[in-house]
Amino acid sequence: MKLFNSVGPNPRVVRVFMSELGLTMDQDTVDIMAGENRQEAYQAVNPGAQLPALMLDDGTVVSEITAICEYLAEHAGGSSLIGETMQERVETRMWVRRIDLGIVEPLANGFRSSEGAPMFKDRMRIIPHAADDLKALAQDKIQWLDGLVGDQNYICGDRFSLADIMLCVFLEFGEQVGQPIDQNNANILAWHNRVKDRPSFAA
Repeated sequence: MKLFNSVGPNPRVVRVFMSELGLTMDQDTVDIMAGENRQEAYQAVNPGAQLPALMLDDGTVVSEITAICEYLAEHAGGSSLIGETMQERVETRMWVRRIDLGIVEPLANGFRSSEGAPMFKDRMRIIPHAADDLKALAQDKIQWLDGLVGDQNYICGDRFSLADIMLCVFLEFGEQVGQPIDQNNANILAWHNRVKDRPSFAA
């Protein structure tokens, strides 16, 4: 297998996940800042032009971070990061979906449509007039999640999972682009302190 890697939160989710699995593989780094992912050579690998992408041993290419991580977990023979039982797997997928739609997408699109506009305006449709509302939507969902997490260790209770990896990576990306965690979200802050120092987050 080979991972097409780059800077940014999406590839980092996969790298952290791989580190948690103890998995290494060949990597090709794609320079998204220079627009290399928009060139014909990479679009032949992934027509969607996003990073990361995973090339399997037979040449099949898988994109989308959740699909990549689920494949890697199955390749490893299963992992509690996705879930070792049907109930654990459905719980992980539910929380990943909620975090992706409610926090990751508005946070990232709020950045692309404001601070990130110089990079993205000629690469995709951005909506500058909606940037503040997108950022607010992400913060609303973080506050909602703060109430649900309470004092439990992880998003899925006592089990560290892909949901924790995705949320932590994107909240740290938010900190870097002017969307910090509201200090009133004490449960999320405590959760972040438990998660951020795991060795895998150095990946």
